[in-house]
Amino acid sequence: QTSIKHAGLPWELGVAETHQTLLLNNLRSRVRIETDGQLKTGRDLVVAALLGAEEFGFATSPLIALGCIMMRVCHLNTCPVGIATQNPELRRRFAGKPEDIINFMLFIAQDMREIMAQMGFRTVDEMIGRVDRLEQQAAIDHWKLRGLDFSAILHAPEVAPEIGHFQQIEQDHGLAETMDQQLLLDLCEPALARGETVKASLPIRNINRAVGTMVGSEVTRRYGATGLPADTIQLNFDGAAGQSFGAFIPAGMTLTIAGDANDYLGKGLSGGKIILHPPAGATFKSEENIICGNTALYGATGGAAFISGVAGERFAVRNSGATAVVEGIGDHGCEYMTGGVVVVLGPTGRNFAAGMSGGIAYVLDEAGDFSRRANPAMVALEPLNDTEETLNVRVSPDDWRALAEAELPEDRLRHDAQRLQTLVARHFQHTGSEPARRVLENWRELLPKFVKVMPLDYRRALQDLQQAQATRSIRQDEDEDANVAA
Repeated sequence: QTSIKHAGLPWELGVAETHQTLLLNNLRSRVRIETDGQLKTGRDLVVAALLGAEEFGFATSPLIALGCIMMRVCHLNTCPVGIATQNPELRRRFAGKPEDIINFMLFIAQDMREIMAQMGFRTVDEMIGRVDRLEQQAAIDHWKLRGLDFSAILHAPEVAPEIGHFQQIEQDHGLAETMDQQLLLDLCEPALARGETVKASLPIRNINRAVGTMVGSEVTRRYGATGLPADTIQLNFDGAAGQSFGAFIPAGMTLTIAGDANDYLGKGLSGGKIILHPPAGATFKSEENIICGNTALYGATGGAAFISGVAGERFAVRNSGATAVVEGIGDHGCEYMTGGVVVVLGPTGRNFAAGMSGGIAYVLDEAGDFSRRANPAMVALEPLNDTEETLNVRVSPDDWRALAEAELPEDRLRHDAQRLQTLVARHFQHTGSEPARRVLENWRELLPKFVKVMPLDYRRALQDLQQAQATRSIRQDEDEDANVAA
């Protein structure tokens, strides 16, 4: 048995019921219905359209067109035709071309057009929901098929003629009313057009969602993946930010909030910097209060975030390159993380590092119970290495700024203490965090209480990479010596 044929219910049931229900509630004109599942011929598309679908998804058929032979080993990394594998030897066998899929889709469209012409339809929109053009065949002589009733599928609801049978009304996402569109794009035009530094202070409310995202999109459109020089655009906000603040912002953008933020802070962070701290004059302790919602830094690929307060659940899930410092998090922190560095200066929730296959996390475990909260399936919990690099150097508060401006060590297998101290100093510099101050002032006493979370496969990959680089360097030296001798 395979899920390709035996998972879920036939799409005919879902399409018909969805189309009919939306019609009865006068919502069909606002919705586009898409269906997929074993669509192979133009006839399949015609039936789907007559039942109410207007978009069609293909998966298995294009794979076949690319050369898939249905070995059912997609999850084993052993695909013999090189499609579903990362093995270089197997990938060399891949012979598929984009033209193969284009050719397949053209044949599907031609088949559908021929059937439409036979039925008298000029456009797909005319066909949507025309169940009156479908006929039920006489029962095939098989005991399983006798007495089947398709009346529910072929039912046409009685609705007023002005009610649309396909999508005619596009959804208004309110993009014209966003803060980016109304204010930030014009404000940041000097930076976007000429690379000039832009600084501004603005109020923000929780109705302002995805602030900075459109500006970031414009930066990427004009300057590519490298973005702008650091801190070219500096926007300081005062208040409570809505969802997805700073989502996808690239290098060159620094967004600061004096207040709090909702879910998805820094979602997809792509090189920018986000700073979040309590407002001036706050009387509460930041390390004891939630300052941002769930799923912060979801899918981040680069950049940095400094959060003076406690974040919600699923912090830095699927982080693959961003650096973050936070003062406490909820459950499932660093889940599925594949890269980057996360520092937690406080307690974590349960199931920390579940599915974490890359990156490094440093957790301050003053209570000594972090091992019960972490998921050890794929990671090792261990003390920091190279602690003598920082313990033997006396750092006074006057030196914290220089420490924050130091470069992070590139070798992920070493220099843990130096990397951690630099990140904590940066956190203090950006947010004035009291927990960061306490860690820096009591470095000798608190450093042993930090736990390093290191994925086992990640360590092995780094070791293999270093060994390969060393071997390559030796060979280059030998080649140079041979050339000199010759």
